[in-house]
Amino acid sequence: MENLTKITEKLGGVMLLPLALAAVAFLLIGAPSSWLTLTVAGLSMGMMIFLMASGLSLVFGLMDVLNFGHSAFVSFGAFVAASVLAALSGWLGAPSILLNAAALALAIMAAIGFGLFAGYFFERVIIKPVYKDHLRQILITMGALIVAEQMILAIWGGAPITVPRPAFLEGTLLVGDASIDIYRVFAFFVGAVTYGLLYLLLNRSRIGLLIRAGVENREMVEALGFRIDRLFIGVFMLGSALAAMGGAMWAGYETLISPALGGEMMIIVFIVVIIGGLGSIRGTLLGAIMVGLVGNYVGFLAPKMALASNMILMMAILMWRPSGLAPAVK
Repeated sequence: MENLTKITEKLGGVMLLPLALAAVAFLLIGAPSSWLTLTVAGLSMGMMIFLMASGLSLVFGLMDVLNFGHSAFVSFGAFVAASVLAALSGWLGAPSILLNAAALALAIMAAIGFGLFAGYFFERVIIKPVYKDHLRQILITMGALIVAEQMILAIWGGAPITVPRPAFLEGTLLVGDASIDIYRVFAFFVGAVTYGLLYLLLNRSRIGLLIRAGVENREMVEALGFRIDRLFIGVFMLGSALAAMGGAMWAGYETLISPALGGEMMIIVFIVVIIGGLGSIRGTLLGAIMVGLVGNYVGFLAPKMALASNMILMMAILMWRPSGLAPAVK
């Protein structure tokens, strides 16, 4: 394992793993058009999973909080966005791209707004009493997730809900013989932009500097006159908003959602965070892309192994790098 790690670092590090995976898949699949379709689908799925998982990684990395209720924000984001899109169905089907985009933007903004508000409430009421106690964090946030799922059942019912898409995101693009879904390209773009903004916020801004300094030495930062507790509330709200945004994007991707969405995505989200390295946004992006690509490639090559592919990937990576692919440096 040590020799494999050294070879990987010499070849460019773990960030090249998706390229290596795509190259191996190209040889196994054989048909370039099928490979391109699966690769784009895997990248777009990975970016949407990144949106959902980045909030959890952010909260753990900067606040040391294990929030098992994180997927509740994903569910609510999906259902809030679906409700807004249904209310604006006339705009979605209009021949005007401007109206289509406005409806989609309002749906995503509504999900983000709900995530911010719910994140503030969640942190103040549920998380604040259990800081620095991981066992109680797990128990109380799992309970909150169950309550949230029941709230969704009470508000939207138990039947699956169809999620309409804007007209300009319907259809496919033809690249040679490959057929690429337009919504998947859009989802990849949204995820990439979000990662770029998160990177700038955490590494190139004064707020990011204060947050990282507060993690390292809270007393010193507070002695300089800064309210670290307010910064941490903001971090939790941002993480919740990202999860809700990811849920909204996933709803448009699936086009059919059910109250079990949060519970289903919770497993994938935690796998991604563990694979990438706890508390690392860069690692979360890498883990999400790996999960998205592996899921699509294995689903094509060996459909019966598709459900187990994520677990197999996690076990293989943890046997090689127990701390994850790109863990946060503290």
